[in-house]
Amino acid sequence: MLFRANILFVSLAVLIALPARGSDADKALDAFFAREWDYQMEQSPLWASSLGDLRWNARIDDVSLAAIQRRQQHDRNALAELQAMPVAGLSTRSLENREIFLDRLQGAVEGQRFPYELMPVNQQYSLPGGLAADLAQAPLDSVHHVEDYIARLEQVPQALQQLEDVLAEGARRGITPPRAPLAKVEPQLAALATQALEQSPFVTALANLPSSIPAGERERLQARTRAVVRDKVLPAYRELLSFWSRDYYPKTRESISISALPEGKAWYAHAVRHHTTTDMTPEAIHALGLSEVKRIRAAMEQVKSEAGFEGSMEEFFHFLRTDPRFYHTDAPSLLRAYRDICKRIDAGLPRLFGTLPRLPYGVSEIPAHVAPSATTAYYQPGSPGAGRAGLFFANTYRLETRPTWEMEALSAHESVPGHHLQIALGQELEGLPKFRTESGYTAFVEGWALYSESLGPDLGLYQDPYSRFGQLTYEMWRAVRLVVDTGIHAFGWSRQQAIDYFMQNAGKQEHDVTVEVDRYITWPGQALAYKIGQLKIRELRTRAETALGERFDVRAFHDVVLGSGALPLAVLERNVDTWIAATGQSGNLPTEARKP
Repeated sequence: MLFRANILFVSLAVLIALPARGSDADKALDAFFAREWDYQMEQSPLWASSLGDLRWNARIDDVSLAAIQRRQQHDRNALAELQAMPVAGLSTRSLENREIFLDRLQGAVEGQRFPYELMPVNQQYSLPGGLAADLAQAPLDSVHHVEDYIARLEQVPQALQQLEDVLAEGARRGITPPRAPLAKVEPQLAALATQALEQSPFVTALANLPSSIPAGERERLQARTRAVVRDKVLPAYRELLSFWSRDYYPKTRESISISALPEGKAWYAHAVRHHTTTDMTPEAIHALGLSEVKRIRAAMEQVKSEAGFEGSMEEFFHFLRTDPRFYHTDAPSLLRAYRDICKRIDAGLPRLFGTLPRLPYGVSEIPAHVAPSATTAYYQPGSPGAGRAGLFFANTYRLETRPTWEMEALSAHESVPGHHLQIALGQELEGLPKFRTESGYTAFVEGWALYSESLGPDLGLYQDPYSRFGQLTYEMWRAVRLVVDTGIHAFGWSRQQAIDYFMQNAGKQEHDVTVEVDRYITWPGQALAYKIGQLKIRELRTRAETALGERFDVRAFHDVVLGSGALPLAVLERNVDTWIAATGQSGNLPTEARKP
């Protein structure tokens, strides 16, 4: 669903004074939210399983054109139902929940104007590329659950055929992703379609079944899995690969800007609002990006001087990209280094946060079949309900493009205090409907993770100029996004122009830069959310520090920012302003004000 910023927010001060909720209006609204959540889980059984909801564990998602149309109609009906529900008698918390959900439904219905659904495959993620990993998130701890897994494998041919139908409809209507980034999709499909049976991720998922399953049953289930993968899954992938290379890829568009599509300018403006939860225009974001690039460039020059490097910035970039001292030579050592950084960060967290999540996290390797087109790292949320830890995935493909000086900032972003801490805390909140704890806003989630990188000095990171430069490089990376994303989709930039601008202003490797630019081409507006969110959180912290002076407590500030889950930026701002006012009056924010 799509989000905007025009959200009603009621002050925490009022919330604290209200009695416990439980009116008939509250109950009716909660029942509506519960029905909508169940519907979402039924429509997304793979996601449901990953959250520990196993009611549809033997099914995979219906991705047909008919199912897409039914879901769109459902959103229209749900919007009308929610708008018709009486507001009188709702508690403050219910009013807040209602307005947030109403905004989501309105955004979803408005988004139906733009056929996102006809472009379901790109080089970063798609159902065929991610299906093995998605299936593996369901439990495989009993005969029944493994049989559910096999039942899902049986449905793969149907799902891939549905996907072909959607792609074919998009090609017929001229709604396709840009061709240049899609060149990376065929190798991904080929890797899955032609892989030896015993090495297929669909088969290896069952390699270590628990001893609680009797040996004879394990052998039966594994044999059945191999047969289904051999006779149904792999042939379906080969058919999809043939369709892709023969019928679809040649019909994809040469243009890289979403503005080239029907209603493209309006489509991009909608994507910008959705991802940033603001009403900022592409023109304003582009100007902000240019300003941020200039500011960060000056800070980089200072750190270059501290490192004792006497050449130009371009020469310093070359030195950082090529000197062997900055690179690991094998994947295990890279992963060990990430794990070491994460454990060092863990020890410093209580200095900055009053509340920490119970759910643990780990560090893992990005699967080989997607690594060439994947970013440097990403986070996969865990699930308290499913008993699954969060995972920080690091890319070990082409180690000569993975410098050590970027690792501390990247760890802070993807694990703690970034994605894992924020998302796991949100999942563990009590008293909120599921749509508040299990979904998020890009500007908040990614803005928080980028803000978290700046907390490195308080956590013992960035002790040498190269790591400090790495942190600035990552901030520059997100500032460059503001210029490049809007440049491509609003100002007519070419792919090479975007790559050149990126290379001139950030120390990242050309491989990473190309992957990033291709991401912005195929996912318009998403990359804008990071810097927009980070700047808002930084602005709110500065406002709190200025207003409260000695009363400012960074642990309390962080707890307030994270204490209601992911929010639109307008709601976050009003939340923090209310906390500042309460703290300024009393010196302390009551504990209950930080609870949902």
